[in-house]
Amino acid sequence: MEWLNYHHLLYFWVVAREGSIARASHELRLAQPTISGQIRALEEALGEKLFVRSGRHLVLTEVGRVVFRYADDIFSLGRELLDTVKGRPTGRPLRFVVGIADVLPKLIAHRLLEPALGLAEPVRMVCREDKAERLIAELALHNLDMVITDAPLASGMKIKAYSHLLGECGISFFAAPSVVLDTRRPFPDMLDGAPFLLPAEGTTLRRSLEQWFESERIRPRVVGEFDDSALLKVFGQAGAGVLVAPSVIEGEIQNQYDLHVVGHTDAVKERFYAITGERKIKNAATSAVANAARKHIFG
Repeated sequence: MEWLNYHHLLYFWVVAREGSIARASHELRLAQPTISGQIRALEEALGEKLFVRSGRHLVLTEVGRVVFRYADDIFSLGRELLDTVKGRPTGRPLRFVVGIADVLPKLIAHRLLEPALGLAEPVRMVCREDKAERLIAELALHNLDMVITDAPLASGMKIKAYSHLLGECGISFFAAPSVVLDTRRPFPDMLDGAPFLLPAEGTTLRRSLEQWFESERIRPRVVGEFDDSALLKVFGQAGAGVLVAPSVIEGEIQNQYDLHVVGHTDAVKERFYAITGERKIKNAATSAVANAARKHIFG
């Protein structure tokens, strides 16, 4: 039977947490060569490199990030064990690891996830942003509790996971006061020829928008395309062009980015989903997110 050397794991964990062997040496009160040797021994035992050097800094490898997450849980549990035996309150929060699809507006992600922090028991939320496909693969490996995205699970994916519709809404069009539109024409005709900031090609919203432009005979003058919705809004705030966002966060966008609403339509729907590994939601934090979305945000 193979056994893990927890002293080696502890030294690795402290180095990863402190960001350097020098700081870990001060924390552990051990010589730097001793710590380096212990980490090499752990890498040999695991058969994987845990750090790579980037300039003067150590950076975790992909395997190193996985090992660090496990080490974090192991030593957190060890501290809880000591607190329990010594009669001290543990206060251990519920760990809630969420994958956020990179196409999702940050304001929507915040509105959806905020109710999880309002549970009676303390919650430690861990948010990871990436492409939806990669996040769903992490969900299948049980590294995530939930993925929130703007599309249901693709039918061809051979993964045991389930899509839960959180809600839907129309879209609103926003512009800075400096953006010149032909206000002599009604909405949406005033958008014809207007400068536009659009989400990246291939996204659900981009496809829906292009179909709507076609049906309304609107030819936007595209001046920017963005993967990052927050960056898109910053350009919109600077007056680079018209942008669109889910109507449910209309007020937040107006206040945060000093934009005014040009118009809105329900012909284009934004839908939001929670992808989980369970058909019936049991996780308390996921349940809080789903219930609040259906009753209060989109209800």
